[in-house]
Amino acid sequence: MTPTPSTPPPARAGAPAGSFCLVLHGHLPWVLHHGHWPHGEVWLFEAAAETWLPLLEVVEACVAEGTPVPLTLGLMPILLEQLRHPGFQDRFPTWMAQQAARAVADHQEFTARGDLHLAFLAERWRRHYEQLGRQFESIGRDIAGAFARLARDGHIELLTSNATHGYMPLVLHDACARAQVRAGVATSERVFGMRPKGAWLPECAYRPAGPWKPPVVHGDTRVRAGVEEIYAQEGIGYFFVDAHLFRGARSEGIIATNGSGKSTFGKVGWDQATWDEGRAWRSVLEPHLVSSTGGPGRLVALARHPEVSEQVWSGEVGYPGDGRYLEFHKKHGSEGLRYWKVTGAKTDLGAKHPYQPDDVTAAVFTQSQHFVAVVRAVLERHKERTGRHGVVVAPFDAELFGHWWSEGPRFLREVFRAMAHDAAIEPTTVSAFLAAHPPDKVVALPEGSWGAGGDHSVWMTDELKWTWEAEYRAEDRFLDMLDRLPWETNPRVEEAMKAAARELLLLQASDWQFVVTTKGAVDYGFRRFSEHLACFDRASNVAEARAKGGGEDAISLLELEDIRLHDAVFPDLSLGWWRA
Repeated sequence: MTPTPSTPPPARAGAPAGSFCLVLHGHLPWVLHHGHWPHGEVWLFEAAAETWLPLLEVVEACVAEGTPVPLTLGLMPILLEQLRHPGFQDRFPTWMAQQAARAVADHQEFTARGDLHLAFLAERWRRHYEQLGRQFESIGRDIAGAFARLARDGHIELLTSNATHGYMPLVLHDACARAQVRAGVATSERVFGMRPKGAWLPECAYRPAGPWKPPVVHGDTRVRAGVEEIYAQEGIGYFFVDAHLFRGARSEGIIATNGSGKSTFGKVGWDQATWDEGRAWRSVLEPHLVSSTGGPGRLVALARHPEVSEQVWSGEVGYPGDGRYLEFHKKHGSEGLRYWKVTGAKTDLGAKHPYQPDDVTAAVFTQSQHFVAVVRAVLERHKERTGRHGVVVAPFDAELFGHWWSEGPRFLREVFRAMAHDAAIEPTTVSAFLAAHPPDKVVALPEGSWGAGGDHSVWMTDELKWTWEAEYRAEDRFLDMLDRLPWETNPRVEEAMKAAARELLLLQASDWQFVVTTKGAVDYGFRRFSEHLACFDRASNVAEARAKGGGEDAISLLELEDIRLHDAVFPDLSLGWWRA
């Protein structure tokens, strides 16, 4: 679709009250070659068609019309591996063509029964999927590359993360936590052509340095590295947490900058955050340097703003619940298209009214204006109270915009347009904000996540305890083989060890526990965890056998080939990632 040109935003008058950073987190577990529907590759196809291509169109349209679109976007490494995989690039167009054909069949059905409005919607779906197909071809079937070009041109900023969304607070060994980060950063750098400056912590889950007792298998207390230390070692400068971690922060020090621009660290008392209101300790509107050890801090943490985020997330007041928007849960057939609107928060699926596209424009515009007004009010209150330039950080799962909320990408475009003309708000990427407004305080953060309860209870339950027992034993076995087997001098051992390493990374994905606890795909979560655990054991057995001069029998060779075909990820994997 050709972007509509418009008048560039006017020059800003006066100093803004503060900044705004929109942060989108894009993630899907490895689903290629692991099922189709309802759980499997269709997840990836839907995300590409409903979120990534529409979001790309929004960003490109804003750039074309001169509207700044300083989006900070996290395309998670395991998602990048899939978007760049030939299997996705070949099968996604076929799936879109099938969706268009489904719309043609629906049009015929609706026309035959005299429902001309639904027939109109079906024709609208056909044109939509055909346009998506043309868009996909126009970027060389390379969604990740298209976003990377926008980042290299300075329009957006890209984030990295753990390789497979491994849940950092519950990873057993520091070596395995580091490998998750190193593998993720390597993938991001290979695909983007540059190393991102910031990271999205899987599930926004943070762990500080210090003594820790594993919850299963091992009963010893061990000292482990903090998240900020592990990421800092890889050149990452900032990450995000949920608001409650800032509320529990402990003051550690102040960063003072002299006239020549040199910064110094001054230690303060742990209670200073409770009485020094002028420096805005613990405020989610301020960046904080993080240190688990009392020093000056190496990474910056930014916190989600609850009031702003709930405008979208809240089940009670969130914009996606507007009755005029497309209903996500009702489809025409098991894999069918959507033809109905939300209608009402408590309306049964059978009573949903047909979708009316013409009603949506007003809703999107009104709610985008309201969202900007909320951001402006929050920043102005902070400026009035502290005299400081604050920042509203609004992190969301990217799939909310387009997949779960069909009109979400249009909403984002209107938000960017409105902010471009609002002198009180400075929309910016996170790196640009930190360069202009470096943090002046250092804190120690408590452990936690943005999951239910703010802790680890989504991922460690009685039902899931066995998965962590199995994962810990896998970590133990892999690190033992790394020290014991001659992989550095025997390429055949190295080949099997790399297969085991890939399966260990996939085994550690937080998604398997998440879909079990949330009941989103219980059987699929258990099956995928068990499959990767079995593949890890098979590859490890081959590595052990080859170290002894065997492992070349037909079954062993077929098992390694099966692993390679199903899980062709991280082609540049290095076993050195698990070394200190």
